[in-house]
Amino acid sequence: MTFSPAPARFGPLTGFTIGLLLLMNIYAPQALLPLLAREFGLSTAQVGAAIGSTTLAIALASPVAGLLADALGRRRVMLWAFALLLLPCLGAAFAGNFTALNVARFAQGLLIPLVSVALTAYLAEETPPGTLGRYMSAYISGTVLGGFLGRFVSGLVAHGGNWHAAFWFLMVTNALGLALVWRLPPSSGFRPAVDMRQAARTLRDHLKNPRLLTLNVVGFLILFVLVAVFNTIPFRLSAPPYHLGSGALGGIFAVYLLGVVVTPASAPFVARLGTPRALVAAAGLSLLGLALTLFAPLAIVIAGLALASSGVFIAQAAAQSAVQFSVSEGRSLAGGLYNATYYAGAAVASVAAGAAYDAGGWRAVAALCALALLGVAGLSAVVGRRLRQQETAKVG
Repeated sequence: MTFSPAPARFGPLTGFTIGLLLLMNIYAPQALLPLLAREFGLSTAQVGAAIGSTTLAIALASPVAGLLADALGRRRVMLWAFALLLLPCLGAAFAGNFTALNVARFAQGLLIPLVSVALTAYLAEETPPGTLGRYMSAYISGTVLGGFLGRFVSGLVAHGGNWHAAFWFLMVTNALGLALVWRLPPSSGFRPAVDMRQAARTLRDHLKNPRLLTLNVVGFLILFVLVAVFNTIPFRLSAPPYHLGSGALGGIFAVYLLGVVVTPASAPFVARLGTPRALVAAAGLSLLGLALTLFAPLAIVIAGLALASSGVFIAQAAAQSAVQFSVSEGRSLAGGLYNATYYAGAAVASVAAGAAYDAGGWRAVAALCALALLGVAGLSAVVGRRLRQQETAKVG
């Protein structure tokens, strides 16, 4: 099966919308976790697998997705991925037990990086010179809004207790994603890399790139924090004294909307400070937000969630742009490696945060996330040192 190009205008809004539609797949069940836990008789740590199965699959598939996108082309890979995503959505909609749901969610995760990895490389190759930061920030903003809408809409449609409806909704959004990628212009800067020996050499070079590897660890910690917070906050807010239902819990994720504004607005800030300092500032903002969530009033908790998530979004935009600048070839593979460690952080958080919550409540989760954010701040110094070494080598 082949997909013929259908040229259309391509601007930041296109990447924004693709990111929105794609990310709705990953976190849609998050507002449903208390509902799923009650229906299937699961603990907080166990039910987190509804998110962890997807993010684990994303981590495993991301490097392969990079190789496929480098060999077959960015647009073609994205088209196939959105088309095939319709199938696991159908499987999840008909799932009669938690195991079947997790199998469908794992299949979703295998396909998602085919879009995300290919799209970031497509942006790096097809955007006008000097505009990658703007396009990448728009894409990240779209993923932020998609993360919110996936959670919010799933919470709304499941308010009466029918969580299956959330996956029927995702079938519609993935069909829209397929139509949008169909309208992308064909690649002009892409050169296929079909030589597996060359791909192996590129992988070896990436694995020897200390700045890229450091950014990968930063990515792990960034998403670890985000998933740890939003996997467990529904359990805190559905319990006394809040007693929020799935619809209200979905509304709590509206704090993500702040990220839609903050992420593109932070692009000049990140460019002026540079990646290392921007990561420190973003980690500090998230730490402040986490501290606020320790207070009891719901309004203060929500404000804390908004600050914590905004810091994560700024850090993600800074790190993902830096990944593309840290390599000169094999961009999809570099993005795939970053996605692998990034989503591995989510998979680990899905279990670790649930276990922390079961053992020590919200304070234990907040402490775990604070340690991860301190790790981001510390590793940013390593990124800065590596960057200075590269610049010195070029001058020499």
